[in-house]
Amino acid sequence: MPGISRKVMLALAASASLALLTTACTGSSDAGASDDPSQETTLTFWHGWSAPSEVAAVKDLVAGFEREHPNIHVTVVGNMTDDKINQALRAGGSKAPDVISSFTTNNVGKFCSSGALVDLNPFFEKAGIDPAKTFPKAMNEYTQFDGNRCAVPLLGDAYGLYYNKTAFEEAGIDAPPRTWSEFAATAKKLTIPRGDSYKQLGFMPNYHGWETTTEHYFGQFSPTYFTPDGKSNIAEDPAFEAGFEMQKQLVDDLGGFRKLETYRAGLGDEWGPKHPFHTGQVAMQLDGEWRLGMATDAKPGFEIGVAPLPVPDDQADQYGKGYITGTIAGVAATSRKQNAAWELVKYMTTDTDAVVGFSNAIHNVPSTLDALKSPKLKYDPRFKTFLDIAANPHSTTTPASVNGGVYLVTIQQLGYDYESGKVTDLKAGLKKAAQQIDTDIAQAK
Repeated sequence: MPGISRKVMLALAASASLALLTTACTGSSDAGASDDPSQETTLTFWHGWSAPSEVAAVKDLVAGFEREHPNIHVTVVGNMTDDKINQALRAGGSKAPDVISSFTTNNVGKFCSSGALVDLNPFFEKAGIDPAKTFPKAMNEYTQFDGNRCAVPLLGDAYGLYYNKTAFEEAGIDAPPRTWSEFAATAKKLTIPRGDSYKQLGFMPNYHGWETTTEHYFGQFSPTYFTPDGKSNIAEDPAFEAGFEMQKQLVDDLGGFRKLETYRAGLGDEWGPKHPFHTGQVAMQLDGEWRLGMATDAKPGFEIGVAPLPVPDDQADQYGKGYITGTIAGVAATSRKQNAAWELVKYMTTDTDAVVGFSNAIHNVPSTLDALKSPKLKYDPRFKTFLDIAANPHSTTTPASVNGGVYLVTIQQLGYDYESGKVTDLKAGLKKAAQQIDTDIAQAK
């Protein structure tokens, strides 16, 4: 199970990306890929993990690399935020990292377009590795921008549906819902009122409800966020309107925004043992693979079920897909040891046994197609749901942008305004948001 500190960082990804975007990177991709990786050298690797078990897992991963490359020594520095990484990538110098990893996939566009991380396409080509055949489709997509592959997947996160099997049995529900209409009916059937509140809520649909963000919802609708010329497509692709309307209808059907927010305010936080899914106050939960370990450790008084998130009714044949994100790794453009740095990145992200071992230790989803099928993977049988979601070619992610995740913040704000009734004309709201996204991107270039 990933440490809570890591997941808090993921929850704050939007604010972290905004902080990153306030500074310009000045790295050059030709900083020096002329080093000889067969010579004695020392690399510096910065990562964001901080929980003791995670730090130990990273050290074990690096130790495996050093055994295979005894001439390359790695100094590992943990608990590094994107802000710190960005500052170091700009400054360079002997103490700056040669290799970095980040939890914020939203920043790939900024990392690539600014030149902070080198384009790894030439390295992949020289090594004879085809990224499209190595990484799951969504992970392959979120590690590049405008043809520049400045990052590589280093384990992933997949989102699915957790459900209370005891509550399902008591409500006479035999199986988890597969389509959105089934999901809405299930959520209503599982909701048990108590006065002006709830004894049990079938599902918390509000966008402030922990992992129920717009991008996680829309992952099931497979939308196209941008046109081929880079303009916002949210006002043109009907998937966005459908996604917003279906969520809003569920909010209204389950009691309305204010009633749900009042209930939510009295529930436990996302990372503690009193999470409302753990306590049975919410019967279904949209969440990532890490929730399984956290929920099991909380020892709930019911059996935990895991399934893919439902899909829109008109995409029923794509049931099994989900939203994918994860950790990325890259080589600093300011590094004078880029060939040696590539050897470390290649090992950590494409060596099947290395990826599997790291996945077993961190309890995140493996980030290569071979690792997803490895018999060496160790996991709770229910975890296979997330392995299947990661490998599903229909699974989606959010595309990289030159200004990071700013466009996602704009879309999320529209979600807040629409579900609460502040925005009543959705089409107009989508057009306004699209204009804002285009303006922000233009200003970032």
